[in-house]
Amino acid sequence: MAAKGGPLHAWHGHFEAKRVPEGVWMRCDGCGATLFRKQVEQNLSVCPECNHHMALTAVERIRQLLDQDTFENWFPDLQPADPLEFDDRRPYPERVRAEQARTGLNEAALVGQGFIKGRRIVFGITDSGFIMGSMGSVVGEKLTRAVEEATRQKLPLVIVSGSGGGARMHEGIYSLMQMAKVSTALGRYRSAGGLFISVLTHPTMGGVAASFASLGDIIIAEPKALIGFAGPRVIEQTVRVQLPEGFQTSEFHLKHGFIDRIVHRRDLKSLIAQLIDYTTP
Repeated sequence: MAAKGGPLHAWHGHFEAKRVPEGVWMRCDGCGATLFRKQVEQNLSVCPECNHHMALTAVERIRQLLDQDTFENWFPDLQPADPLEFDDRRPYPERVRAEQARTGLNEAALVGQGFIKGRRIVFGITDSGFIMGSMGSVVGEKLTRAVEEATRQKLPLVIVSGSGGGARMHEGIYSLMQMAKVSTALGRYRSAGGLFISVLTHPTMGGVAASFASLGDIIIAEPKALIGFAGPRVIEQTVRVQLPEGFQTSEFHLKHGFIDRIVHRRDLKSLIAQLIDYTTP
């Protein structure tokens, strides 16, 4: 055995000095492959090995989908209240403040206007990173105002849904009311001749899937996104029936006519621009 300070010790010290910085590599949740993080980011956060579409934040999605520096954030000062004084493991206002500090968002939705390949649109997005993208009163209010503004300005409307939380339990009935509120605004928008393109990403669940996300004139989804109301395990335990393979995935929904098309993330921007050109005067 080499003495301390000998060749083995020197080699070990050299290895320590050359250690790969933390965060350079990442693991794909789809196939388990170890990936070079920078390569994944350049590939729009899609695994180059298995085509798994990884989660994006609202800010990342805006950067990918809209023309550079064209997004105008509307209603940024809307803040959630605590009408029920809800307290589970910690008070609801404390939970909201922690989520705001962690994500840099005021709420689980961003809305505003922007451009996609030069076409002006009203744009909305929900972010599963903020209390699972659940739809509280502020999320519903933001989306409703965005739909109403699209109606007033006669602009195409694009909403990207990434919500795994459905209605937000911390706000009780106030949260559930948002489903009807946004859906009613979309009904008026449709009556006025508006075009609503709904983009479903992983996950789109609960009250979001049961309301505005399912009401698009055109509904498109990313590959293998989980889309539904309750999760598959909950459904199996409730109805005690073995569910079909791939149940609630984008591919399953496309086969059964629930969505219109599955689109790779790299093609999403171009497709939306084409759909706007095809369907608007």
